Amino acid sequence: MSTDTGVVIGEDGLARPAWAAVDPLLRDYYDTEWGMPIRDEQGLFERISLEAFQSGLSWATILRKRPAFRAAFDDFDPDRIAQYGESDVARLLEDAGIVRNRAKIRATITNAHATVGLREKGGLVDFVWSFQPQETPSPRTLAEVPTRSPESLALSKALKKEGFAFVGPTTMFALMEAIGIVDTHLVDSHRRGTSGVWPA
Repeated sequence: MSTDTGVVIGEDGLARPAWAAVDPLLRDYYDTEWGMPIRDEQGLFERISLEAFQSGLSWATILRKRPAFRAAFDDFDPDRIAQYGESDVARLLEDAGIVRNRAKIRATITNAHATVGLREKGGLVDFVWSFQPQETPSPRTLAEVPTRSPESLALSKALKKEGFAFVGPTTMFALMEAIGIVDTHLVDSHRRGTSGVWPA
């Protein structure tokens, strides 16, 4: 059952946005992971990498390929990926389990170097979380959910300055949503306020 606010009441009685209401994979991701704080370097590097690969594609596509991405990219260990060379690029371009986009593959390697470099400035986690805004959106409908913000624009510029690629402001806003820096769960969703970062 859908409501006029855009949430769908599932058979379990829980309210979710339409995008998380049908596909079991997306529903589980929404219920257990999306919007929960990520505060470890490897976990955050994985999210940045997958958001870059998602650009122009559906998140469901990336989520289904996530196990293959993890296998192909050494579980997104920045130290190991920073050592990748041309043979690794060639290997990844032959891997049908992932998104075979040369620019995005090279960006992941570039971003691994940048992640390692950021350790001298306190590390990727503190750097990204320093862009947490003073308040979070409170969307009642999907139409009210922003796709970028002043903070995501600032984060994008700051990461680019540190050598990161494929970190545009819209992609960075999606990252901020995914890792709990902002809470864009619809007000009527059962997940609203569950991250511990923001009140319901």
